[in-house]
Amino acid sequence: MACRESSAMVAVALAAFAWGLYWIPLRAMDEVGVTGAWSITLLFAVPAIILLPLCLVRWRGLLFGGWRLHVAGFLAGFAMVTYAGSLIYTDVVRALLLFYLTPIWSTILGRLILGEPITRVRWLTIVLGLLGVAVIVRLETGFALEFNAGDWMGLCAGIIWALAAVLLNGGGVQNGVDYTISYFIWGTVAALLISQIPFEGAAPPPDWALVQGVLPWLVPVVLILVIPPAFAIMWGATLVSPGLLAILFMTEISAGTLTAAIWADEVIGMREIAGIVLVSLAGLLEPVYQMRKRRSE
Repeated sequence: MACRESSAMVAVALAAFAWGLYWIPLRAMDEVGVTGAWSITLLFAVPAIILLPLCLVRWRGLLFGGWRLHVAGFLAGFAMVTYAGSLIYTDVVRALLLFYLTPIWSTILGRLILGEPITRVRWLTIVLGLLGVAVIVRLETGFALEFNAGDWMGLCAGIIWALAAVLLNGGGVQNGVDYTISYFIWGTVAALLISQIPFEGAAPPPDWALVQGVLPWLVPVVLILVIPPAFAIMWGATLVSPGLLAILFMTEISAGTLTAAIWADEVIGMREIAGIVLVSLAGLLEPVYQMRKRRSE
């Protein structure tokens, strides 16, 4: 069990790092006219369609997997769709800061619902992670208290993901494949719902010709960048505590910041580097501590 948990921590950290590249296909779709919530919908609907044959193989598990399977899948999908929406409808800085309060919510819920202890190492990882986020998003420049729709989406996404993580971790033995399928199916539903909300600047449905134009490169991206990381995270969430899962998720910030600097010509300086180091330390501290503790026992 200890070996599986260590493997799950590594898998989640690497998967979250891969998800830090999500901005690349989203920006590519935006450039050709598939904008707003519709680009998010495609990133969920295409994997759901690709996984349809697997749905037929796993139909018994999906049908008789119990309420937890589908509620957890819906909450996880809704959280990620809402977070992606916050990146569209508010400043990226605000979306990142509000969503990555998740380690706090996850740790509190893990304590209240699962009875998990909050160790000194956990508090230190939370402080390091949030400090790294604050450095990267320039928190010292101020953060207005007025919330727009995108701000609420970012805050709610973190809380909803924390609830999903508790359900994923507290449900006993459950097939990670079933959770992944549930995540994409319910995430597609959530994305379609959000696409119908008349936010300011909301985009109309794209022409089918535009969708056909992005599919030749979007399908390989989904097969490499979307489905495998989703499986790693859904599987890892069944083994890793909710608070630690949220901390491991922070590797996404490092990936997004680094790749944006390399491929989007965004400026990266000592402040960004310091933030990445802090976030990376937060992601590594508790896993390394736990592995060393097990070896000494």
